[in-house]
Amino acid sequence: MSQYPVHFNFPGRLVMVGFGSIGQGVLPLILRHIALPPERITIVTAEDLGQQEAAEYGVKFIINPLTQENYRQVLEPLVGKGDFLLNLSVDVSSIALVKLAHEKGALYLDTCIEPWPGGYTDPNVPPSLRSNYALREQMLAVRDAQKGGPTAVITHGANPGLVSHFVKQALLNIAADTSVDAGNPKTREEWAALAAKLAVKVIHIAERDTQVANTPKKVNEFVNTWSVDGFVSEGCQPAELGWGTHEKELPPQGRRHEFGRQSAIYLMQPGAGTNVRTWTPKAGHFHGFLITHGESISISDYLSHREGDKVVYRPTVHYAYHPCDDAVMSVHEFAGRNWRLQDHKRILNQEILSGGIDELGVLLAGHKKNAYWYGSQLSIDEARKLVPHNTATSLQVCVAVLSGMIWAMENPNRGVVEPDEMDFRRNLEICMPYLGPVVGAYSDWTPLFDRNRLFEENLDKSDPWQFKNVIV
Repeated sequence: MSQYPVHFNFPGRLVMVGFGSIGQGVLPLILRHIALPPERITIVTAEDLGQQEAAEYGVKFIINPLTQENYRQVLEPLVGKGDFLLNLSVDVSSIALVKLAHEKGALYLDTCIEPWPGGYTDPNVPPSLRSNYALREQMLAVRDAQKGGPTAVITHGANPGLVSHFVKQALLNIAADTSVDAGNPKTREEWAALAAKLAVKVIHIAERDTQVANTPKKVNEFVNTWSVDGFVSEGCQPAELGWGTHEKELPPQGRRHEFGRQSAIYLMQPGAGTNVRTWTPKAGHFHGFLITHGESISISDYLSHREGDKVVYRPTVHYAYHPCDDAVMSVHEFAGRNWRLQDHKRILNQEILSGGIDELGVLLAGHKKNAYWYGSQLSIDEARKLVPHNTATSLQVCVAVLSGMIWAMENPNRGVVEPDEMDFRRNLEICMPYLGPVVGAYSDWTPLFDRNRLFEENLDKSDPWQFKNVIV
């Protein structure tokens, strides 16, 4: 183990809430890079998934599903001042756990803002209030009320999370390649001014997963390379995107929120039923699902350039996700069942064949060199060599969880913090050894490429990067 750098000597206890594919993948990374003996780690989870791995590492494993009624009773004896609460669960309110960690004086990290059960899909709740935009507004209200305190890093996995750090590095790379003086941006205002100066119109979190299993998807089964429950819940939320100042018109199903910072819009349809055009270096151009994610909202808000109270620049930001082919078929079947989940679920790991990759990065477009993608091209083969219990998809998330935890330990009194507000260089430094090839590539592709070939389309040819050209 001495070959790996120990980034922090943590004196407290760690409580992991949830132990699915990400929990199982991040545990060996935590033990590798944080000085924290296994006897000071406790896993609290809703099912026996991962119990054998916990035993392998000598970590206490408690099966006790957390509910709105019992979460305090279960967690309060386990979490105290100077400890760390790592939330990798589904159907457990992130806001409730952030408040508990704050009261106890503990550090905190999650990979998304999760509500209690039904918060994503209750048809009695208006779509605007089932959105990540609404959840973020609630979390930021908690931040304002707490006024600092122990660091609580919210939404810090691969995406949201790591991709916010990719965006900053990509902006600096584009500036260098177009002879624009980027300076040394550190504040929100300075990063927004740089993005505006470069004339970046859109940012796609563009991901193509080509991992293939030796056992194909069966009928009435949902297959994925990471949490099925997580993918399904966010896929059923309204499609959401940060809404840029260059956009001329809302899409037909587009709606504005009646509250908050107004950095994003939503569509009156689920993200898993919405396709968009995007591009990555290896896959080329493809259609991805416009799945709602926190980074679509936080990045567009963070890069909003203001003159006085008026927003004069903001990019359009959204996720464009082509999961593994079995997951795509699973989504189509799921949609055909009117968004009622299949009876069987399977998360791929050991059955994944050699050769597939998860190509995850950010596509910044509309600038002088048209489009620039920057990100990770991690293969399943390299992921397996690097860290046990991981796939290419899970490792990109897990190493970002690790870097966010270390940053929180190094900056323990920052209150509630979003990825965009963190030190991107420190996080990338920790993540890079686990991301496979990290590349930057320019492209002349636009969403107008090869259009109108079979049928006449209603396109805006004066501006390729209008969202009406991107949505399928």
